[in-house]
Amino acid sequence: MKNLTGACIFAQSGGPTSVINSSAAGVFLEALQSKNIDKVYGAVHGIKGILEENFYDIGQEDIKELELLIHTPSSALGSVRYKLKDVSVDNTDYERILQVFKKYNIRYFFYNGGNDSMDTCNKISKYIANSGWDCNVIGVPKTIDNDLMGTDHCPGYASAAKYVATTCAEIALDARVYDTGLVCVIEIMGRNAGWLTAASALAKLCGDGVDLIYLPEKPFDMDKFVDDVKAVCDKNENKCIVAVSEGIKFADGRYVSEAKTSSTDLFGHAQLGGVCNILASVIKNKLGIKTRAIEFSLMQRCAAHVASKTDIEEALQAGREAVKAAVNGQTDMMVGYTRRAGDTYKIDYELIPLATVANTEKKIPDNWITADGTYVTDEFVKYALPLIQGDSCYVTENGLPRYAKLKKVQAGKKD
Repeated sequence: MKNLTGACIFAQSGGPTSVINSSAAGVFLEALQSKNIDKVYGAVHGIKGILEENFYDIGQEDIKELELLIHTPSSALGSVRYKLKDVSVDNTDYERILQVFKKYNIRYFFYNGGNDSMDTCNKISKYIANSGWDCNVIGVPKTIDNDLMGTDHCPGYASAAKYVATTCAEIALDARVYDTGLVCVIEIMGRNAGWLTAASALAKLCGDGVDLIYLPEKPFDMDKFVDDVKAVCDKNENKCIVAVSEGIKFADGRYVSEAKTSSTDLFGHAQLGGVCNILASVIKNKLGIKTRAIEFSLMQRCAAHVASKTDIEEALQAGREAVKAAVNGQTDMMVGYTRRAGDTYKIDYELIPLATVANTEKKIPDNWITADGTYVTDEFVKYALPLIQGDSCYVTENGLPRYAKLKKVQAGKKD
């Protein structure tokens, strides 16, 4: 609905990225300038901040500090993994959200996150639309997994990909200095989609890189893996660098890492990690070669010091575009990227229905993975390379990054 006047609230959800606050800055800076928005709130710990009436008055922040959010990693407002039940099962949370929206005259809601977050956004959007309360709901994308449907890529992916490529190149140089053999297994995030692990292929563009890449899109065979590593070692003085997604699965669908853990998160997803240790142990036992297991873990999603300038600028603009769309009457949508045709990289910001994005996963095209399932093709490199361009020009103090320091003035819990 157009010409709504009232407050807006922004929340962050799911795993952080090095540019998630760039999108937050885009939303805040644009909303503070809008004639239709009289109050700007930031919910603490995602949707729980709304349920608990726990949010900050962003209008009380220094503009310079909000601008510093552009280069500040992680989630400045705090994140959450909270799953709303289907409204037909339990509408308690929905009624509470509506109550808070009415209490604070919230007419614009922006939710920043990935697949599960867009599901939350979609559910709230549908419920609000049927409630009679006028409120425009827009999703702001975020995920290093790069697996949201409808968008060419996701804010956060390019910076994480740049970190992966850079670090893999550094590891490859370091791991090959000795005259003795070494198989190095690098574990990279990615439950069901291998976009981030595939970025390890970019390391070869700076001289050295990984020899083998294994993605969740292809069934994993342990015997074949051992043979693949042996073939590389036979040609390379018993040295081999392997990049593997945390979510690789056997042909029967079992995660390779489930041999070590069977715990799940609040969304029912398997808690993965440790697959590099499993594979390194197998290689050591089968081939008798020294191994090293490296898990990038949190570093790949918070390494703002090697963030992509392209990613930062696009994430910032995605936040701005979300506010513009909402004020212009759009709702039940997520901001997405559409890549223009041609040799010069350029994107347009498009709106994608939330229902299209919620709980769906975009995987790497089969023809971007080599036939033997051990690497990616040049098509992937052509896709990913433009995304990692440019360096993060962050403000420093004492030789270290100067991150945003928000006042976090409490705005919730009115009488």
